[in-house]
Amino acid sequence: MKPRIAYRNLPQLFLKARECLMAHFRPILNHYGLTDQQWRILRSLDEHDQLEPREICSLCQIHSASMAGVLARMEALELIQRSRVAGDQRRVGVRLAAKGDQLVREMAPLIDLQYQLMEEAVGPDIFDDLFRSLESFIGAQSQPVRHVELPSTTPATAGAGAPEKPQVFE
Repeated sequence: MKPRIAYRNLPQLFLKARECLMAHFRPILNHYGLTDQQWRILRSLDEHDQLEPREICSLCQIHSASMAGVLARMEALELIQRSRVAGDQRRVGVRLAAKGDQLVREMAPLIDLQYQLMEEAVGPDIFDDLFRSLESFIGAQSQPVRHVELPSTTPATAGAGAPEKPQVFE
């Protein structure tokens, strides 16, 4: 049977690649009792010192509705600390607490070694190409991309018949 969509399912491929990648790191995270989200936050705070929750959402790809709960649990575990931003009491800064900093310090050599083992297994060229390709793809998103014009009715309400050819709008 011929597929109805000509292009390969890129979001599904990204998800599969992410799961393949995380399979190498989850044993480390599990050993230290961390979730993927918690590790992404710890690593971002290690790289940026202090961030606001909205910045963490963006950097770590965590939905803002989940962020308050994740940060509350991490604060209760003494991995992070939150404080009001000087000069603007409405804003909150998040940084590594001593326990979170120690955890990153302990995990860093294991994470680096796992990356090294992966690079040795797939080859440095493929590893570098992957980083470059992903960075290029993300960087290209700053260019405007036109979107298809959506039909006025959905297939469920349109009744029988062939769908109209999609249009593109600016």
